[in-house]
Amino acid sequence: MDPAEERRNSKSQKDHINMLSYVSDSEYGIPRRCPCGGRIIDEVRRKDDYDTLPGKRFFTCKNYEADGLHYRQPWVIGVQEEIERLTKRVGEAEEVMLGASNLGRQLDRVEEQVQLLCEHVDLLTVQVATLEKVCFD
Repeated sequence: MDPAEERRNSKSQKDHINMLSYVSDSEYGIPRRCPCGGRIIDEVRRKDDYDTLPGKRFFTCKNYEADGLHYRQPWVIGVQEEIERLTKRVGEAEEVMLGASNLGRQLDRVEEQVQLLCEHVDLLTVQVATLEKVCFD
C-alpha cells in the first residue's frame, strides 16, 4: 500500500470513528430523528417463547443497520432520560415562579416606600413654600 492511499484509509477510519462517537453522544432521551435523517419508529421485539410478555420495546431508525450509525435505543432508557430532563425543567420553572413571587413582594415594598417618599416630598414642599413667604415677605 502506498503512503497516500494509507493516509486516505486512515483518514476514512478516523472519520468513521468520529461519526460513531457523535452518534453515541447524541443518543439521549427520546430520539426525534436519526443522524442519517431517517424517521424513528417504535419497534417491539417479539418473543415467541412467552405468551404473556409483549417483548422488549425500542426506538429504532427506520433505516436501521447494525453499523453504529443509526439509533436503536431501548424504550425504557429513552423514556427515563426524557423524564429526568423534564423533571429538571420543571424544577427550573419552579425556581423562576418562586423568584417571580419574591419579586412581587419586593415590588409591593418599593411601592410603599415610594408612597412614603412622595408624602415626605409634599410635606417638604409645603415647608419650603412657608419659609419663602416668611423670608421674602
